[in-house]
Amino acid sequence: MTLPTIALPSGTSVPALGQGTWRMGEDRRRHADEVTALRRGIELGMTLIDTAEMYGDGGAELVVAEAIKGRRDEVQLVSKVLPHNASRGGTIAACERSLKRLGTDHIELYLLHWRGRHPLAETVDAFETLQRSGAIGGWGVSNFDVDDMEELLAVPGGKACATNQVLYNLGARGIEYDLLAWSAGHAMPIMAYSPLGNDNRMLRHPSLQRIANARGITAAQVALAFVLAQPGVIAIPKATGLDHVAENRAAADLTLTAQEHAALDAAFPPPRRKQPLEMI
Repeated sequence: MTLPTIALPSGTSVPALGQGTWRMGEDRRRHADEVTALRRGIELGMTLIDTAEMYGDGGAELVVAEAIKGRRDEVQLVSKVLPHNASRGGTIAACERSLKRLGTDHIELYLLHWRGRHPLAETVDAFETLQRSGAIGGWGVSNFDVDDMEELLAVPGGKACATNQVLYNLGARGIEYDLLAWSAGHAMPIMAYSPLGNDNRMLRHPSLQRIANARGITAAQVALAFVLAQPGVIAIPKATGLDHVAENRAAADLTLTAQEHAALDAAFPPPRRKQPLEMI
């Protein structure tokens, strides 16, 4: 089955399920397995690949470069600039370094990893310069809350932001209080990182285990299906094993029942008040 897609504000469509690369590129002994996993994900239709200059100090981008060799036209790349590099000139230089590591002349989406000391206007100006040159197709941000997004949209050119990448999973549902609805109102997709949590504690929850056992699937697939069921949300889980890659892909074909959603809400209650934006 073909993966569902999400439309960016530009009209470009991306798969609702992509691949993350956080913690990749940190150990040469795992390099071959990481490349193989990404390639398998591409074959299964998970052609949106997220990375960053921070991951493995550029090592993850090198892993991605090898994985997409000979297949560049099949994939859509996302990378990120670190806040301390996000001045006008620093952003452009950082993008050029990422392009070199990725072995490509363009990145589909280039994001500000989180807010730093450089004014947003400088970063947006750099993004616009990179876009005009063809180095990036579009730009976005990561780890921005509603007030950050409002400030961004008030900056000249800020309304061109394509996405906001934030932590979102069953155990971290704070964005459901306001950011998710705000983003939907601005036709701006959320890109959910760590949709399976940052460790295995969430996946060991009895409610997740009961649903998974009744379905004959894994708890991770239930958790991922929950995230994918949210309108306007793109999930980018990381997988370094072929079995895990296949499980992630199969989760996109799952539809949770109303009873299962109710059980998950009881186990992982949605927010009733504003919460600080969670980050890892």
